Amino acid sequence: MARQIDYYFSIQSPWAYIGHALFQDLAAAHQLKVNYKPVVLVDLFSETGGLPLAKRHPARQRYRFMEMQRWREKRGLNFHIQPKHWPFNVRLADGAVIAAMAAGLNPEPFLRRAFIGVWEQQLDLADAATVARLADEAGLPGASIVAHAASNEVGAVYDQNRQDAIEAGVFGSPAWVLDGEVFWGQDRIELLADALKSGRKAYTSNV
Repeated sequence: MARQIDYYFSIQSPWAYIGHALFQDLAAAHQLKVNYKPVVLVDLFSETGGLPLAKRHPARQRYRFMEMQRWREKRGLNFHIQPKHWPFNVRLADGAVIAAMAAGLNPEPFLRRAFIGVWEQQLDLADAATVARLADEAGLPGASIVAHAASNEVGAVYDQNRQDAIEAGVFGSPAWVLDGEVFWGQDRIELLADALKSGRKAYTSNV
């Protein structure tokens, strides 16, 4: 049976975008079953002591811009630090991931295109037509995915993902939970890789 990992993120998160391809390569190498769990970051922050970007001290905001440039170079990416349509209402785009899973479809091809759409192509992923087009390009039925993404049913799953995140000890994006151990931030992917390669037992906070 494939080993499972929970993947908490939002398409609005630059750090999720920066680490996404590397994580997917790691998941494929270890044949992981990935449980994609988009979350509402603003709500997650407020419940776990974090702050949305606009409310952080200017020093933290400036440092974030420097870090994004460093990791853009480190990961060999080419993206906009301040894309045209960011921030945006991510409910529909994140919901499309949930809708794809509900239909028994793999959301990853859409997710990869969505990240690129926001950060490289500066697309407006609050726009239903744009989300549908990206879903179509990913081999998903765009119109039905978008229709379901906007539903109360998907909204309930979206909210449950946030509750699951809090219960798991997750407080930001991206975060991966492997056997109960949380790895937060795209800069922890190498540590996640080490854990998978070694086969060690999960670490806990009970030391």
